[in-house]
Amino acid sequence: MTENDSSSTHPPLPPTTEDDRILRLRLLRSRRVGPATYRRLMREHGTADAALAALPEVARAAGVTDYQPCPEGVARAELRAGHAAGARLVFEGDADFPKLLSEIDDAPVMLWMVGRADLLARPLVALVGARNASSLGTRMARKLAADLGAAGFTVVSGLARGIDTAAHSAALDTGTVAVVAGGVDGVYPPQNAALSKKIGEQGLRLSDQPMGQYPKARHFAARNRIISGMAQATIVVEAAAKSGSLITARTALDQGRDVLAVPGHPFDARAAGCNMLIRDGAILVRGAQDVIDHLGAPGATTEPAPELPLHCPEPHTPAVSPPTPSPPGNRTLRETALLHDDILARLGPAPMAEDHLIRSLGVPPTAVAPLLVDLELDGKVVRQAGGLLARVV
Repeated sequence: MTENDSSSTHPPLPPTTEDDRILRLRLLRSRRVGPATYRRLMREHGTADAALAALPEVARAAGVTDYQPCPEGVARAELRAGHAAGARLVFEGDADFPKLLSEIDDAPVMLWMVGRADLLARPLVALVGARNASSLGTRMARKLAADLGAAGFTVVSGLARGIDTAAHSAALDTGTVAVVAGGVDGVYPPQNAALSKKIGEQGLRLSDQPMGQYPKARHFAARNRIISGMAQATIVVEAAAKSGSLITARTALDQGRDVLAVPGHPFDARAAGCNMLIRDGAILVRGAQDVIDHLGAPGATTEPAPELPLHCPEPHTPAVSPPTPSPPGNRTLRETALLHDDILARLGPAPMAEDHLIRSLGVPPTAVAPLLVDLELDGKVVRQAGGLLARVV
């Protein structure tokens, strides 16, 4: 009993009764049963009830003794937890199950959803990137997400820090889908709690994990596979040469999806993955119009906002408000270190205007100026002509 069995090109019909849903959930939550084994058992036995009855014998033939399927009480408890969280359980074949996702190999059998499933009926594009994104990277992600949303696309991402957060925040008003690694009722990372709540109200959160599941390392690869699988294209804004975002892009290629990437400065390690993708044939993206030109505009589109050069002020987009910093004289050593790290994370080898850095940090100029002097003296930041700053790499 393994997950190497090939899945059918014709998935089982969706459940028609509550009892059938419980039986299918029990089958899927049973030990050593994943999507491929679930589909094989459903093909061989016709119903979830018959498959559950056959499981102990199937396990015995595979060398597993004393096998017991998932108890009914466990499945019912998960359904109650889902309903309490305002979530809906959607199986493959249901009208709200993402159409493109059902076409990939080893697609999830079911998804928990919180929010607006109607957003899945629109063209979906995934927008992913680095957690430790630069200020220019997050600005680019916000601009892309806002303009693609205005053009009629639903923006999909993974609710991580950095690029994911920027993309979700900018697309809240037009439609965004967050695919989470743990249970759809949890929040990870904790600092995105407010954003996660807003997405559940204005957009859509979904996951194939059980309710209450805290995300583990192995869950993120599965999440990334869902992100790329449900979208017609994956756009990478910033990614290191070895990163989860680059793995998502490779997975998208394996799934037959388009991959697009935003180029970056060759000296910035956060752009290495994107530059590699472009070298290997990914579509270069300078703005939303490049994406629209490649994918085609959705049926009913809204004119995107005009492209802004990188030195222009950032457009207003919804975002999670940063905590109010302490006055310079009262700042603790930990607060100072965190602000140091934040400045370095937002700077890259490409020069950036100091006022833009301060605006992106959301702290008073008087709080930033002495820290910039410290970083210059440490040789971590260099100041160039015209008030431009760059990180030394």
